[in-house]
Amino acid sequence: MYTVKEIVKILGVSAPVVHDHAVEHLLIDSRKAYAPTVSLFFALVSSRRNGHDFIGELYQKGVRSFVITQSVDTVNYPDANFIYVSNTVDALQKLAAVHRSRFRIPVIGITGSNGKTIVKEWLFQLLQPDYRIVRSPKSYNSQIGVPLSVWQMKPHHQLAIFEAGISQPDEMERLEKVIQPTLGVLTNIGTAHNEGFLSLAEKEKEKRKLFRSAPLAPALQLNTVTIQNGFALLQASGPLLKEGGSVTIPFTDEASIQNALRCWEVLLALGIPLSVIAARMKKLTAVDMRLHLKKGINNCQLINDAYSADLSSLEIALTFLKQQGGSLKRTVILSDFLESGESDAELYAQIAQLLQQIAVHRLITIGPRIRSAFSNLSGGWQLEQYVDTTHFIQQFEARKFQQEVILIKGARSFALESIVPLLEEKIHATRLEIDLNAVVHNLNQFRQQLSAGTRLMAMVKAFAYGSGASEIAHVLQFQGVDYFGVAYADEGVSLRQVGITKPIMVMNTEEPVFDAIIENQLEPVLFCFSLLQAFDSYLQRQGIQSYPVHLEIETGMNRLGFSENEIPALITYLSSTSSFSIQSVFSHLAASEDPASDSFTFQQFSIYQNVTEQLSSQLNCSFIKHIANSAAALRHPSFSMDMVRVGIGLYGVENSITQSVQPAITLRSTIAQVKKVSAGSSISYNRKTILDSDAVIATVRLGYADGYPRQLGNGVGQVVVRGKRAPIVGTVCMDMFMIDVTAIENVHEGDDVILFGKELPVQEIAKWAGTIPYEILTGISQRVKRVYFQE
Repeated sequence: MYTVKEIVKILGVSAPVVHDHAVEHLLIDSRKAYAPTVSLFFALVSSRRNGHDFIGELYQKGVRSFVITQSVDTVNYPDANFIYVSNTVDALQKLAAVHRSRFRIPVIGITGSNGKTIVKEWLFQLLQPDYRIVRSPKSYNSQIGVPLSVWQMKPHHQLAIFEAGISQPDEMERLEKVIQPTLGVLTNIGTAHNEGFLSLAEKEKEKRKLFRSAPLAPALQLNTVTIQNGFALLQASGPLLKEGGSVTIPFTDEASIQNALRCWEVLLALGIPLSVIAARMKKLTAVDMRLHLKKGINNCQLINDAYSADLSSLEIALTFLKQQGGSLKRTVILSDFLESGESDAELYAQIAQLLQQIAVHRLITIGPRIRSAFSNLSGGWQLEQYVDTTHFIQQFEARKFQQEVILIKGARSFALESIVPLLEEKIHATRLEIDLNAVVHNLNQFRQQLSAGTRLMAMVKAFAYGSGASEIAHVLQFQGVDYFGVAYADEGVSLRQVGITKPIMVMNTEEPVFDAIIENQLEPVLFCFSLLQAFDSYLQRQGIQSYPVHLEIETGMNRLGFSENEIPALITYLSSTSSFSIQSVFSHLAASEDPASDSFTFQQFSIYQNVTEQLSSQLNCSFIKHIANSAAALRHPSFSMDMVRVGIGLYGVENSITQSVQPAITLRSTIAQVKKVSAGSSISYNRKTILDSDAVIATVRLGYADGYPRQLGNGVGQVVVRGKRAPIVGTVCMDMFMIDVTAIENVHEGDDVILFGKELPVQEIAKWAGTIPYEILTGISQRVKRVYFQE
């Protein structure tokens, strides 16, 4: 760990350090200030973003050191350090290069046109049993990604694996100074990123500069390949395998065979015995490269590959399109291809040929270059063209997409991912309406109860389904909440996809969602040793350190969390790993709303305080402390500590709240049919309701599959129609139920029905059903459309 003064010296500049502190994290994205007090922000400047614009936001988050190239009014930041340099990227690389020079371990440098990330990930799989490895996260291989990767090196690491990518001459010389490899891997030389080079020969010459001071792993000669039952048996020979040898891999495509060969060469160079290599190669697993099939609107299938645009990956995507499309018509949405070096005429002619080969029915182009090229090409497809993504979205009509398989593929700069939500399937039935004005009002009611400096976490898990949750989160983010809490990772992913940048805590973490958590910068709650160990192992495999996590403590709920007697072992484990950065330690109160349980509530609080004191002192770290929910924040103000979690109270539903809150949620449906039914007739299944007299019966489009309680049938519950209450008659069915509207005039098919809301409080519904409002609200099915409105 470096100090700010040491970094100033490394960068060779003169800068006053008014607040010296340790620096653990190099930060380039204001949204990822997970550990602000030990972060150094580099204000990068590009055509799209100017890092200097985010200094104020980061200062508010607690960051106190900044590397800058533009003047800053330091009066606004009295205790901040500003390190002025001529180029922030150069400074970032210089600092990383010095850091790298302090290690004497094997460093594998990987470059090539394709396959870098897969070779890196496979090498990690193959070498992990022998080394503690640090490696590039995902595809961090750029002028910025490489120094951030190298900065991860720590004294306990025994091997490093870094990939390097370039798009123009002279870039590799800079990356070589940062990586300083001791062993090299060249995957292949292809057409990706050709536009910056005069020829493939020039590109290869530039890429080989990575190995200026390091040998390439001795090459193997592939002699034979035998394919059988989904496996490939490779037989090869070479300088380190003079008598020849063989390995088997669970892949049969040419790219995987070549990538496996490169890995085999590295393992031999590191002295791994052939028998060990063969055993491990057979267990290689696939690396997810983000090509996914989803359900689309109007019986469509959707393939989302909106992050890359080159010929090689296009061929793969089109093959997938052909395999998955079946008899559906084929539609392809393409942006300009920015990452190929041929002339536009040659490039798009090749693309047209690929599209013709799979019989594309409709082609939609986005971008000026592809628009111009395909205006002069004929391929038998229907052609639609848009100058940019914004124009496509503005003119989008869902009805134009019917029973087809749709591939979305384009360069990152076109942000085609914003098209995906338009084409994904959305399920609409009855609707749950949320009044955002009421939510803001209720939020402010809680804030008035908090001490200055107490943070607020908004629990959005009750409504974190689809795009609706994003509306609440956007409003709460605008209102300045500090954290969001969700139940599951997919809810957090949905928030990230619509631009929520505040930290998001995931309460129920599972191993299958680790990828989604990392990819979307979500912060998992760790509540037991098996989960702690699993996430630690995952982070080590990914080469990630100091990832933000939250610890849950068991103080009396007996649900989830580390118990008090497990804390010594927890401290020992956390002291032995560098994978985590503890953001908060929290617990749940079992009955904070109940005065009769106050003694138990105070007992929980006492246990929690004891545990947090142990963790803080023995781990020598600080973290956010929070135990108070909505009720505790109001009834026990001393429990508020560093942060309060506000959940159902935001929606005006909290029995312990005494201040003026507003109901924010209304569940509505409509009447499907109205009929006159004679006395003596039975209503619904099981014939539990027999009419005593003639009646007018209306059928409502909602049932227990939508989350409406079956307990409300047969006269137990009521609804509101035309401002009056109507009893439920008969058993609640899966998709509908019946009501008696005899006493209500002029009821017609299509009329609104209010299941709960301002006119009929959800607390009353819960009482009839023998439960609590939480269960009613959170039980509303995902097939019920969420509609959010705000004045």
